[in-house]
This record gives sequence, structure tokens and C-alpha cells, in this order.
Amino acid sequence: MKSVEGKTILIIGGGLLQVPIIQTAKTMRLHTVVADMNPSSIGFQIADEAIVMSTKDVEGMVRESKKFVQNTQIHGVITAGTDASMTVAAVASALQLPGIRFVDAEAASNKVKMRQRLKEFGMPIPRFAAVWSLQDAKDALDSLTFPLVMKPADNMGARGVIKVNHKDDLTNAFRHAKKFCPTGELILEEYMEGPELSVDALAFQGQIRMTGIADRIIEREPYFIEVGHNMPSAMPKEVLDEVERVMAGGMRALGIHLGAGKGDIKVTKEGVKIGEIAARLSGGFMSAFTYPLSTGVNLNRAALLISLGETPDNLDPVISRVSIERSLLSKPGKLVSIGGVEETKKIDGVSEVFIQSKPGDIIKEPTNNIDKSGHVIIVADNLKEANLVFEKVKETIRFEVDEQFSITEKEIGDQARIRFGKDICWVCKQCDGSNCASGIPGMGGVGRMDTFHDNSVALSEYSIVPGYIRNHVFPEIQTQFLGYDLKTPIMAAPMTGVGTNMNFVMTDADYANLVVRSFVQNGSLAWLGDGASPEKYKIMLEALKKASGKGIFICKPREDESMLVDRFKQAEADGVFALGMDIDAVNFKTMVQKNLSSITRPLERLIKLKEKTKLPFILKGVMNPEDAKLALEGGFSAIVVSNHGGRVLDGMPGTARVLPKIAEAVKGKIPLLVDGGIRSGMDVFKMLALGADAVLLGRPVAISLVGGEEAGIRFLLQKYSEELKQSMSVTGAKTLVDIKRTMLLHKLHG
Repeated sequence: MKSVEGKTILIIGGGLLQVPIIQTAKTMRLHTVVADMNPSSIGFQIADEAIVMSTKDVEGMVRESKKFVQNTQIHGVITAGTDASMTVAAVASALQLPGIRFVDAEAASNKVKMRQRLKEFGMPIPRFAAVWSLQDAKDALDSLTFPLVMKPADNMGARGVIKVNHKDDLTNAFRHAKKFCPTGELILEEYMEGPELSVDALAFQGQIRMTGIADRIIEREPYFIEVGHNMPSAMPKEVLDEVERVMAGGMRALGIHLGAGKGDIKVTKEGVKIGEIAARLSGGFMSAFTYPLSTGVNLNRAALLISLGETPDNLDPVISRVSIERSLLSKPGKLVSIGGVEETKKIDGVSEVFIQSKPGDIIKEPTNNIDKSGHVIIVADNLKEANLVFEKVKETIRFEVDEQFSITEKEIGDQARIRFGKDICWVCKQCDGSNCASGIPGMGGVGRMDTFHDNSVALSEYSIVPGYIRNHVFPEIQTQFLGYDLKTPIMAAPMTGVGTNMNFVMTDADYANLVVRSFVQNGSLAWLGDGASPEKYKIMLEALKKASGKGIFICKPREDESMLVDRFKQAEADGVFALGMDIDAVNFKTMVQKNLSSITRPLERLIKLKEKTKLPFILKGVMNPEDAKLALEGGFSAIVVSNHGGRVLDGMPGTARVLPKIAEAVKGKIPLLVDGGIRSGMDVFKMLALGADAVLLGRPVAISLVGGEEAGIRFLLQKYSEELKQSMSVTGAKTLVDIKRTMLLHKLHG
């Protein structure tokens, strides 16, 4: 190999992902010229010379490079980690430097042209269609089979890429992809189910040398967020051999005969298929960090030599270790501070920490690979050790976020709608059961959902009557429930079956932990149910245990009383605040499906059950004054007026219809709670005016949690609490006990 010292290399791109190749060029004693449109680019700070020009402006870059060579010769041009292959090819052609044809670089950059070229050469790819308009997308459905993927034809980093599961999702997917599409051209292709690999390769002197294959970790459907990768891949050798064969065939088809190739390769049940192949080294820290740490091979050096017309040396691995990259994701909101970075760098096994976000940034829920707060590179002897190091990293690094800052009701709803999916919940503007996506299992009710619907209708028949000629009041909404101080009279109703009813948006454990923690943090309590599955109660009790028992556990009225006693004893052992039974869950559909019997019980048997625990015992599902009186007679701790959200029997009255009579019978003698149809702080006010001491929220909590997690719950509670205070302010109620029935007007009866 001839010496390259003193030669000039033009590096297209001066961002974070180009820094390693600039640094490598400096160690090779190359004269470095970096081109980027950002005058304060980090690459300019370490380069010998700078050209301020967009990496996407092909004509501008050719013009500036020609101007540059009037004074200084350029010997090679290259990029890494950015989609500037066409610019590199155009400059190479204009200056007669080593490189590939512009038409081939274009085919490796535009996803439609790429698919057409790969199809022409018989390479394994999914069926696809070019899309310019929504009608094009609809027409393509005649030849494509769901699920599909919509993506811009000319962008990288998974920007605008979204999975399309149903025809009804097509419009939203089209709009999302268009937002990230510079030219407006999209591609719609069939989704390839299976693991994904990231492949780096080098082409030179008629050969293609595979230089690294990593397992990609993709999450956050319907988006495709790479949250990390593992080097080397753990796939079997026969699969990796096929991956190499397909990758090499794809590079030849695309005309990548000189320089680097970066492939996203899928391993499907039909075989290995090409996702994408780009004419550059990979971004995402693989070529610059994880591969060198895993093998001891400097890929940037090899790629630089090829770009200068030289033969790469030292491509054989000299070490064998596991190196991983993991994304650091902040919660959405306004980033207040970042802590633990220096401590993280000192953790054994941590090679590099990159922080991209800074205090003051507004962090959004990621929809692509650019929307991340940072990255960490870890090296270890095996994957298990590397993952353990990452667990330490997560415990050490801290992103403090004002989660409330940027979240909106629309964002919560949009995210929940995506995560629930078409067949579970449409997150309707008016969640009243009149236009529900699902029944049971699902988020809906039974039958025609008349009971579900009447919960909202019954509340809507009441209007709040203001009174203004009086002393001004500053409402106070704090209260107590069974001696526990609450900042708001709003608690979470028990909901279980995240898998069965919510499309597996998260695990039951994650849901339980989030809802309990969120309500405690906001000065309230969450209620958890034991669910239809016999063993699910353990998950719920574990979540309550983690929160020091700050929550309420509700059991199904199972016929097998030994199962109930087991739950009572475990709840006591875990320090749970209170427990109870939803006596209305008789013949509950999901329990019937699992062949589990639930029964009604006379008062004396309920009392005997209550006596088997020392904890406060609540009866949930009371719908008439007689049951309320019996609950009072039996010495129960509280009652909840509830028709189970319309999920037990159709044709029941809304809870707001029966609450006043129940309140007349027991108000002031036993804590009285209610759920059903509450969709605002005004509805909370109405329920309190009708006789309740506090309320439980079901579906609004599930939607807010799925759509915004802890920030979503905080938003919900703050919104409803503020609306409750506004209702109290206009009626003159200073405290919750000042809220009276006379502050309401029934639209039909006065």
C-alpha cells in the first residue's frame, strides 16, 4: 500500500456520526476537508478546512468542490452515517475520483428505485408500490397484503416509516410519512415479519468483504425505533451465510462495486430478504464504535483507503468481544436537567456515552431513530454481561423532565389510538359507548352497550346551576377516604386484562405499576382488580407492595372461597391499604370464557368473608338502596355504586340515575363512591352533588396511561381537578361537603 499521508480527503457531513471518520482521517495524517451546512458543526471544529454547503445539495457541493480544487487537490471523497451517497458520487465523478456511478448511488438512496433495481436482478424483496397520492396507496391494496409499511422514498433514520395494519390506518400513515418526505414520493411495501440485522460491507478490486453483522433491536410499533444493536449477531451460521450472500447480491445489483455498503436485512420465514442497502458505512454507531470494539478492526480506515484508490489493510479481526449500543430515551416533556453522565462513563464496561438532548429541549415521544436523547456503547465478554452493564447505566443516568410541559390531550389520544389498534379502542371524542371499537374482550361493553351509553346519558341530563351573588370562594378539593388523605376525590377504578382487553399495549405488571405509582405521586389512590385469570392477582399485589401498599385490591366474587382467602392473606402480608369485592361481576364474560365460576352471596356469607381479613373491606357494584342498606348493616367499610362500566349486563340504568336514592339511604353513614361515564371534572362535580363522597375513573385512566403513561395520568388528574374547582367556584362550594344537590338542574324533571 502506498502512503496516503498528506493527501486530502473530502468528508461529506460534519455531524456527530461523522466525527469518528474525521478523527480516523486525522490519525492517518490526511488533510481533512469537511462539508456541512451547519457553520457550527462539530466536524468543523476538528477538520483542517471547512466547506459550508448542504450535504443534500448535489449541484452546490459539486460547484464548491470544483472551486476548492483550484487551489488544493482533493484525492478522495467519502461519507459515513448520513444519506449523502448521491453527493459523494457526483463529486467523485466531477473530480475524477474513485467512486460509484451517480445513477447507482441514486438507486441506493431512493427506496423506490432501489426496489425496482433489486427486483430486476431477482433479489429477495417484499412486494411494493410507488406512492405519490393517497389514491395511489389505496390502489396498491389490490396487489399488496396487510400488514404493510409506509415510508418516504428518500429519507433515512426511520423518519416517516410506519406500519399499516388495516385499511383504516392508511390515511394516517400516508400523512405521517409525507411529513418526512423531501420530494413527496413514498413507498408502500409488505411488512417482513422476523428479526432484523444490520450489515456493513466493503467493495474493492472486484470483491465484496463482509465486515460486520449485528442484531438490531426494533421497538415502538407502529414506528420502527432502533433502540440498540448487538455485535456480533447471535444468529446461526447458516443464516448468517445466507445474509452475506443476499447482501453481496444486493450490492452488485445496485452497482456498489467500490466503497462501503450498509444493509438492513430481514430474516423471515420465507427466507432472508433485503430491507434496504445504502452506499455508505452505517450510522447508528456500528461501523465507528461497536464493530471496532468487537473485532479490533478500524472500518473507517479501510473505507478511507478505498475512497483514495488504495487497497484496505488489516480487515481480519484481532479480538473477539461483544459490543452493544443502546439508546438513552428521556420521557416526553421539557428536559430540565441531565444527571449521572460522568458517573456513567466510569462504569466498568462503558466505552462511550453520547448525550444529544440538552436542558430546555422539548422531548417528544420518538417516532424515528433521530428522536433520542443519547446513546451508550458497552463492551463485555458476552451479551449477558453487556446487558447487565446497561442496567447499571439506566440506574445511573437521569433525565429530569417536566412531563406536563408539552403533553396535550390530543397527543395522549393519538398515541393511545395507535397503541390500542383498530379493533380495541378508537379513543372517541365522546367516550360513551355509542361508537365503540370493541366489546368484551376489549374496551367496550356487552350487548348493544346500552348500559355503557346510559352512564354518560344519565350524567348529561344534569346541568350545573351557578350562583354569583355571594362571597368569593377559593375551592379546596382535598378529602379523606378511610383515613387516607387525598389531594383530589378522583381515584382509578380497577381495570385488568391488559393483554385480553387492551391489545397487549404493555404487560399487566407494567400497567399495574404505572397506574399505582402515578396515582400515589399525584396524591390519590389506584384500585386494582384480580382479573379473570386465577394467578393474575399476584401481579397486582406485587405492584401494590412496591408502592408500600398504597392502593386498593378488589377481588372477583369467585365461588371458590379458598381462592379469596388466599388473596386476602397475601394482601395483608403485602401491606395493602384496603381490599374488597366487585359483587356485580357475576357471570362476567372473561371469567365464563375461562370456566371460572362467580356467584352472588347473601349478607351473612359476605360478612363471614369480610371477617377473614383485618383490612377495610369494600363492596363494589351496588345499584339499589336495599343493597346499600345491607352493606351498611353488615359493617362494610365503603360501597361503590357501579354497573361495571356496562360490562356485565346490558339494559341497566346509568349510575347517576340510581345514586341519589342510594345516597338518601346511606349518605353520611358509610363512605359512598361511584363510577360510570365520568368524563370531566364537571361530571365529578355532578356525582358529588348527587351524593357521592368520591369517584372512580376507568376508561379515561386506561386511555391516559396508554397514551401518555405517568405524564398522561398527571394531565388527566390535573385537568379533571381543575374543572372540578371551576365548577365549585361558579356554584359557591368552598369544600367538597359544600356541594349540594340543589346546585344541579335535571333537564327533564327540573
